[in-house]
Amino acid sequence: MLMRTDPFREIDRLAEQLFGTTSRPAVMHLDAWRDGDHFHAAFDLPGVDPDSIDCTVERNVLTVRAQRRRPTSDTVELVAAERPMGSFSRQLFLGDTLDTDRLEAAYEHGVLTLRIPIAERAKPRRVPVTAGNGRRQITA
Repeated sequence: MLMRTDPFREIDRLAEQLFGTTSRPAVMHLDAWRDGDHFHAAFDLPGVDPDSIDCTVERNVLTVRAQRRRPTSDTVELVAAERPMGSFSRQLFLGDTLDTDRLEAAYEHGVLTLRIPIAERAKPRRVPVTAGNGRRQITA
């Protein structure tokens, strides 16, 4: 028996993985950068109710979850439905150099921005060096 595969189905499958579907949205887009003594991450979440955003840190894994819902009522008639709806989530693995106890989060203009300070123990510091018998100190 000869099995035929649909080459367009493979293209559709790849597109769904990259861009998601209306029932299973793709992962939220992210920018991340370090600026001085802080690490920043910005997640695109346009049209998301701020109350639906959940941000947690457990064992240096940051998880962001959010939900976008369509307007529903007896008077709403859906004419077009192209924007992905449903639950979105993203995880970031944070290094030990970040102080996750002082993480700050703000949601403005459809962007969730996180600001995480670099931990004091991870910042460069001077180490005193003693020479010989310990009487003379050299500062590195």
